[in-house]
Amino acid sequence: MSNLREAAEAIAAAERDFEAGLVYSPGRTGEIETLIERARMLPDLGAARVLLHDPTGSLQPHTAEQLVRALADASGLPVGIYVQGAGGSALAAALAAARAGAQVIACAIYPLALTLHRVSGEALAEALAGAGLDPGVDVERLWEATDLVDEHIGDEPVTPLAPRVAVLAARHDLPASIVAGLDQTLRAEGAADRLDEVLEELDRIRAETGWPPLAAPMGQVLASQALLNVLSASRYLTVVDELRALVTGRFGTPPGPIDPALERAVALTTDSERDENAAPALHELRERAEGIAASEEELLLLGLFGEDAERLLKAIRVRGRRDEDGLSAVDQTRAERIRELVQIVQETGIGELTIEEEGMRVSVRSTPDLPDVASPAPLALPEPSSAPAVAPPASGLVRVESPMVGTFYRAPQPGAPPFVEVGDVVAPGQTLCILEAMKLMNEVKAEIEAVVRAIHVENAQPVEFGQVLFELEPLAGRPLDAV
Repeated sequence: MSNLREAAEAIAAAERDFEAGLVYSPGRTGEIETLIERARMLPDLGAARVLLHDPTGSLQPHTAEQLVRALADASGLPVGIYVQGAGGSALAAALAAARAGAQVIACAIYPLALTLHRVSGEALAEALAGAGLDPGVDVERLWEATDLVDEHIGDEPVTPLAPRVAVLAARHDLPASIVAGLDQTLRAEGAADRLDEVLEELDRIRAETGWPPLAAPMGQVLASQALLNVLSASRYLTVVDELRALVTGRFGTPPGPIDPALERAVALTTDSERDENAAPALHELRERAEGIAASEEELLLLGLFGEDAERLLKAIRVRGRRDEDGLSAVDQTRAERIRELVQIVQETGIGELTIEEEGMRVSVRSTPDLPDVASPAPLALPEPSSAPAVAPPASGLVRVESPMVGTFYRAPQPGAPPFVEVGDVVAPGQTLCILEAMKLMNEVKAEIEAVVRAIHVENAQPVEFGQVLFELEPLAGRPLDAV
């Protein structure tokens, strides 16, 4: 709850209402008592309303009624509720919550409610009116909204979640969107038959991480780790950064204890012993960012991603200074002279022109036009990861293999230079590429000082687990002039 304090103070300073959400996510005993305990803390944060969220569709009507009353008593605040689920109990849970005093109930217009397993606003309004709790909603206007949505969608209907996905989501107490995302990812990789295995692994990870609630983004984080564990055939060989942040406390304290074996696995894959628990104060962040961050967005990146963002921003600044230094090294007179030479070559059509004056030798050579190179596809900023380097083959080159199934990106953002080119010297910990998996970006880093001798994957192409990405030539024991 302490993670919400600064956000709550900022909302109050902006003279807006702070509506605090509590996530109902079963899976262990005592979850109701935990929610009630958290509700007692909300008035001290300045909350104006408590919103009970059920992302997995597991909230039964009698539990909804019990929780709404208990949360209102514990906090002294108005209570709202957001229920969903493919089992059909969401409408009954919403009615029970309304009878218990819930003042806000989230719902959707009929076509979206039907396909995405939400509570239908039309059905809820009529049911409340029949129960003597008329919300005063004009249902005909809701049907008009439905027509507008249908007209906007046209002949592209909203695809409902597959019955198999809904059944698996209900069986494992998971949000249907997470199961659907895993199913889609596995199908794309030709591993659709492993969905049950991934869901069982997700259940194990959730228990090992202390039963965190499955609202976004936590559910997606656990799902990504489950996918990596299953497809790599080795649990926690690679740990996604968001899971590392959860285990080290950056997302707060989970409801239950974290498995000591998982804590050891995270410690073994952590690059340093830096304190991940406390976010830097703004003035400290500005001091640290001096000369590194050039905008508020880059300052935010530095605060969120720490040393990883710092390395990226420093590399960008170094490239920029290198460009500026290159321009300033040639004074205006010499620059003008070079432009004149270029113009002569262009106008006369000669192949090459060389002059030497005032200690400067300049050669201008005409070349045929080259085709434009397509820009790399847009991508999100990276979340760090690591990939083990494979033992050198007979050639002496070290192969860097993909630690996961995903999409390979050579640059941090569209239009940016690639992280590395063939012939570059890389240091341990230097980023080689980004792999995107389950909408999470993971950096692949060099583990040794080496020269990049081969890049085996094109930008924005899918890669398999264990696929060779780079070949590196170790520098240890090599003379410098051999690079």
